[in-house]
Amino acid sequence: TNILVPMNRQEGNTLPVSAFRELEDGTFPLGTSAYEKRGIAIDVPQWQQDNCSQCNQCAFVCPHACIRPILVNAEELAAAPQGFVAKPALGAKGLYFHLAISPNDCTGCGNCAQVCPAKTKALVMKPLATQAHQDAMWEYAIHLSPKKNPMNPLTVKGSQFEQPLLEFSGACAGCAEASYAKLVTQLYGDRLVVANATGCSSVWAGSPPSVPYAKNHLGHGPAWGNSLFEDNAEYGLGMLLGANQVRERLATTIEAAMQLTTSAEFKEACMDWLANQDKGQGTRERADRLIAALEQLQNKDALLDDIYENRDFLPKRSQWIFGGDGWAYDIGFGGLDHVLASGEDVNVLVLDTEVYSNTGGQSSKATPAAAIAKFAASGKRTGKKDLGLMALSYGYIYVAQIAMGADRNQTLRALAEAEAYPGPSLIIAYSPCINHGLKLGMGYSNEEAKLAVECGYWALYRYNPLLKEEGKNPFTLDSKTPTRSFRDFLMGEVRYSSLMKKFPEEAEALFAKTERDALNRLDQYRRLAGQRTELDKDWKAEDTAAYAQSCRKCGAAGCECAGD
Repeated sequence: TNILVPMNRQEGNTLPVSAFRELEDGTFPLGTSAYEKRGIAIDVPQWQQDNCSQCNQCAFVCPHACIRPILVNAEELAAAPQGFVAKPALGAKGLYFHLAISPNDCTGCGNCAQVCPAKTKALVMKPLATQAHQDAMWEYAIHLSPKKNPMNPLTVKGSQFEQPLLEFSGACAGCAEASYAKLVTQLYGDRLVVANATGCSSVWAGSPPSVPYAKNHLGHGPAWGNSLFEDNAEYGLGMLLGANQVRERLATTIEAAMQLTTSAEFKEACMDWLANQDKGQGTRERADRLIAALEQLQNKDALLDDIYENRDFLPKRSQWIFGGDGWAYDIGFGGLDHVLASGEDVNVLVLDTEVYSNTGGQSSKATPAAAIAKFAASGKRTGKKDLGLMALSYGYIYVAQIAMGADRNQTLRALAEAEAYPGPSLIIAYSPCINHGLKLGMGYSNEEAKLAVECGYWALYRYNPLLKEEGKNPFTLDSKTPTRSFRDFLMGEVRYSSLMKKFPEEAEALFAKTERDALNRLDQYRRLAGQRTELDKDWKAEDTAAYAQSCRKCGAAGCECAGD
């Protein structure tokens, strides 16, 4: 409170240097965003429990972790405050299901209500002022005893019974970036280490004194650091290499320490840890077992004490590198390529908004042709760089393209496969953004991602090198044949539709070009997947004619530049 409260009041300049004693390394405590309670939403969700199927999709897509499924036992239900409602939990015998909502942390995007699959919606948006009673329900629910997850955490439903360790961030309402990052914390948060490139994801996640990354009830949570555009990948690799050095020394120390005691429990824990030290699954349990054995042997030998002192390195760390397309496609591409080529066990998550979102909407190499952005005010003339295909050419990098709104199961599979893969992984996540100017609004950001996939604008795939060892095709195309209108999708976003208003003649050629670019990419993915290539049936002869007459460099018809 001596530091965070004055900073939140914008009085940080009054703090003396002495206030930061023992904080000279610049670290801040986790979870401070939980104390802000901004109350900025106009409307917030209200749970209609009788309509709820307990699918947890609403919590899955919530960017700010302000809607959560909570499991309640009979004693807790009996002691709950008046108005607290729950229903028997499906798949969790003896427990009850409650959907907790924090109205003062909600930004009111409405994605939760939009994705609800119930015929009669289980979530309806209500004015914030009418939902004040939910505050007490929320505070009660989130402080209930933690329950063992009764579901597979690598399923949509099961993942949401895992505590999100990214909550109440400063991300925009409906932000897709925060939804992806939050999901990673639910899967790996207790051992997660993140190197975050400067950009939106560093601002909404690391603007002191508000720190949305949080700890679980055991005090475990992500370690997060921010670096610049140009060296974030190297920054993340350095984190991994440093931790590996400590763990290698620990392994040597553990081997030696096994000879110092007759404790069978300690020796068994050591052997289990040594045999599985590089496996992520079960690493926390193995570490806890060894730590418990060490606690029985404290102060008996310097080697044993050294292992205990470095116990935070016993769980295998899940090293991730987060950043946007401005970092990954442009400014930090050289470093990213170097890190991926290194073969080290790092996971890269590219939050692809197809534009420099945080710095004002400048065009990047991820921006498709025809999109209007800063430095491309008359529509971008060149096509989108295929970062995934470039990484895939190495042959030993796990690569995936995902879109949460289009296929939540595929998103989970890709994250799980990438983290389990014993080498570098690259996941490119389609992230609808306020810079796109969604005509439906950011309350439909998940629906927009779904439309992007269904029209062929964005493809879903996974490339897993491990499948080659099984004699299988490593490339899996998860997208279906496009069924929606590509042009309708473009016209649903201001970044494209405004081109038609400003430059109607050039717009037709550029729209044809960006559609052809997307369909050609999809065709290439089909070949990699061993499928018959089939261009979108909606492509018309006049589209081909417009494209044939357009300049390959600027996209305009009949121009005189060198690219014509």
